[in-house]
Amino acid sequence: MSKLLRAMAVATVALVAMLTFAAGALADSPRFKSATATGPDAAGNLLVSFRETGLGNTPNPVNYTASADANALYACQNNGGNFPSDPKKQQTSARVEADATFLSENGNVTGSVTLSPPPSTLNCPGGQHAVLASITYTNVQICDTDHNVCRAISGTFSRTFFNV
Repeated sequence: MSKLLRAMAVATVALVAMLTFAAGALADSPRFKSATATGPDAAGNLLVSFRETGLGNTPNPVNYTASADANALYACQNNGGNFPSDPKKQQTSARVEADATFLSENGNVTGSVTLSPPPSTLNCPGGQHAVLASITYTNVQICDTDHNVCRAISGTFSRTFFNV
């Protein structure tokens, strides 16, 4: 092989290797293509749904954390389903989180994570039990904890079950 052909072959191999590594580096650029929240549902849960792209082609498990500031109002309801004229109530505020793991397919993950209201410590008198009267979620976000990528979901998500 002539020196010119050998030099061209080496240059071609070097170029192919460089393009291969560059494509791999570009493929590993995780980002949330979409992220939404729906609810709260009848139990007061908020569903955080997302699609993340740019994870590369290796089907690795990816860990996620959904979180939000939750403000719940609990009230004492009697066994007949009614509320006393001045029901005992408790306002509970907390940062709530839920974790989930999904396998990536072709560099993408589509999934949903459910956030639940903060628990109540309300003690009701005899013949009554604590119920969730209302719930509000704000500052909702989804994070890929393996790649340190987060996406905020704007809006306030609330539901009133009982006016007490």
